[in-house]
Amino acid sequence: LALMRVAAARPEPIPVYAEMSSINPVFLLSNALTQRTENIARGFVDSLVLGAGQFCTNPGLAIAVDSDALKNFVAVASEALSGKPAQTMLTSGIHSAYTQGESKLAGIPGVETVARGVDVTGPNQARAALFVTDAQTFLATPALEDEVFGPTSTIVRCKDENELLQVAEHFAGQLTATIQMDSADVPAARKLVPILERKAGRLLVNGYPTGVEVCHAMVHGGPFPATSDSRATSVGTTAIERFLRPVCYQDFPADLLPEALADGNPLDLWRRRDGEITRS
Repeated sequence: LALMRVAAARPEPIPVYAEMSSINPVFLLSNALTQRTENIARGFVDSLVLGAGQFCTNPGLAIAVDSDALKNFVAVASEALSGKPAQTMLTSGIHSAYTQGESKLAGIPGVETVARGVDVTGPNQARAALFVTDAQTFLATPALEDEVFGPTSTIVRCKDENELLQVAEHFAGQLTATIQMDSADVPAARKLVPILERKAGRLLVNGYPTGVEVCHAMVHGGPFPATSDSRATSVGTTAIERFLRPVCYQDFPADLLPEALADGNPLDLWRRRDGEITRS
């Protein structure tokens, strides 16, 4: 935010495209959680500890309705995480911020520590951690929405579907939001997706948010505070929009038009003419 203020105060202001904070919630819908508990739990943990958790798309939160399947998910995820070795973080500053954030989470009333990874063996190593809390504690505790940059995540137990939707509505802007679901979960997902469309730049089904592909459809960005400007992506072909601005050439003579707009289309481009896409 300080950089945004500096840029806005320049004699010629410039935009700032900053990734700032995202906890990338993963919603575990009931049927999928019952049918694929172990696969989802192990995939979630693998995504969580990837690169010592130093991904802006790291899954920092999992949300589900309380059930035996969720208890099983917590048990499998805890077992998987407890065997993950500590990993060296990029800098001592990142490591210090991680340890402070992880300790802060562990000390919040109503938050239970359910698993930690293998203890550290060297400097600046991050030990993975997994916490559990209930939806009411989450909704009443702003600190639980703070990003902890590293391999730690919190599981939020909801008493029913309505409370799960309440948690979804509560989120600030995110880079990603993920739904783990099966076909029987479609009715629940239909209620969830319209909420998440307003909350995140990229929505995933049955994947994990740390996988970002450079492609035409990719959106790596999201509403504030995930990014300072959600109108363009930082990954994918449409990222070029950050470096361009539109120009209108009104009533120009043909010999003065840019080549890309010239009559006869000498560059053989796909162009929009009178609202239609054409190569003419």
